[in-house]
Amino acid sequence: MKIMCRLASLCCIAILFTGPAIASDYEDLTIMLEDFLAASDEQASHASFWADDLIYTSSAGLRFGKSEIMADFDSSETDDEPSIVYSGEDVDIRIFGDSAVVAFKLVGTPTDKASGNDVLYYFNTGTFLRRSGVWQVVAWQATVIPPT
Repeated sequence: MKIMCRLASLCCIAILFTGPAIASDYEDLTIMLEDFLAASDEQASHASFWADDLIYTSSAGLRFGKSEIMADFDSSETDDEPSIVYSGEDVDIRIFGDSAVVAFKLVGTPTDKASGNDVLYYFNTGTFLRRSGVWQVVAWQATVIPPT
């Protein structure tokens, strides 16, 4: 009976210490996503967000990796202001140890209201891995949400 009580006590202690770690991971991933979306026009943001072995499937059905994303920065002209500002809604984060799945609705809002461009909506799902204490995206899927 004493063994059962000790085991139960150890389980309770383990749960108490695991809870804050999961909450911290949730907060870290939420902040990471928000920071990335706010700076999505910056090369440094992409360099730290995507893992080197990223597999990205775009809403257009194209598949590519981090090197292609980074190459786009080298070949594109830099504007003073991005033409679209991104934000996330309905963020759902599920943590599995050193892995996490982050699903959300991506909202792309044109910065030039006079352009007549519509707000764009996508469902995005990312798989994050924590390696050496650092979260990065290893897989990403984007699906356009058609206008209703």
